[in-house]
Amino acid sequence: MKKRTLPVIIAISSFSVLLFLFGLGWAVKDQLVDTHSELQPSTKETAGNTEPSAKKDNKITVAAIGDSLTRGTGDDNGKGYVGYLIEQLKKKSGSSIAVANSAIKGERSEGLVEQLKQPQIQRQIANADVIVMTIGGNDLFRGGEALQSLDTNSIEDSRIQYIKNLEIIYGAIRKQNPKAEVFHVGLYNPFINMQESELTTAIVRDWNFAAAESAAKFEKVVYIPTFDLFQLRAEDYLYSDQFHPNAEGYKLIAERVASLITVQEEGKTK
Repeated sequence: MKKRTLPVIIAISSFSVLLFLFGLGWAVKDQLVDTHSELQPSTKETAGNTEPSAKKDNKITVAAIGDSLTRGTGDDNGKGYVGYLIEQLKKKSGSSIAVANSAIKGERSEGLVEQLKQPQIQRQIANADVIVMTIGGNDLFRGGEALQSLDTNSIEDSRIQYIKNLEIIYGAIRKQNPKAEVFHVGLYNPFINMQESELTTAIVRDWNFAAAESAAKFEKVVYIPTFDLFQLRAEDYLYSDQFHPNAEGYKLIAERVASLITVQEEGKTK
C-alpha cells in the first residue's frame, strides 16, 4: 500500500510545482508588459505623429512676430503694446500668459517671410492661441528714405511687393496654425505733422486698405487700424525719435487689440 502511495504523492507534488512555476511565469510576464507600457509614450506622441499633445492648464500662449513695434522700441518701460496687451489679457482671463516675442527691429516683409521658415518660429506659431504682428512700416518708410523724395511710383512698387509678401506671411501662419486668431496691427502716419502730410496720409491709408483686403481673404486674420489713434495728437504718443510710439502710444494700441480678443471662462480664447 505504501509503495503505491509514494508515486502518487510524488506525481501530485510535481504537478503542484509545475503549476506554481507556470503561474509565476505569467505573473512576471504581465508585470513586464505593464512596465513596458508605462515607459512607452502615448500613440499621439510617437515619432511621425504631428498631433500636439493636449495642454494641461489654462495658460494662454501668445506668439508675437514682426518689426520694432512688436519689439516695443520707444517704450521707456520696455513693454511695448505686447507687454500692455498681456497685462490686460491677464485681467480678463485670470490665467497666466506665455509669450514668445520673435520680432526684429528693422524687419521688412521679405525678412518675415524668411523668418517664418525657421523651425523654432514655426513651433511658436503652431503652439499659439493668439498671434500678434506688425509689419509694413519699414517697407513703406525705409528708415525715412521714402520721405526724401516721395517718389509715388517707387512707393507703389513697394506696396505691390509688400502685399505679395503679406499674403505669403498669412498663408504660412495659417499652414502652421489654422485655429489661432491673428491680429495684424496696422500702420499709422508718424509724419502727419510734417510737410507733405496730405500725401503721406494718403499713402498710409492706401497701404492699410490693401493690407486689410488681403487679411480678409484668410480665416481669423484681423487687420487692426491704428491710424486714427495717432491722427490728432501724434506728438503726444510718439517717442523722441518721432517714429515709434511712446508708452502712451503703445497702451492705446494694446487697448484696441485687447478689445478684440474674447477670452472664455477657462482662460482660452474663442
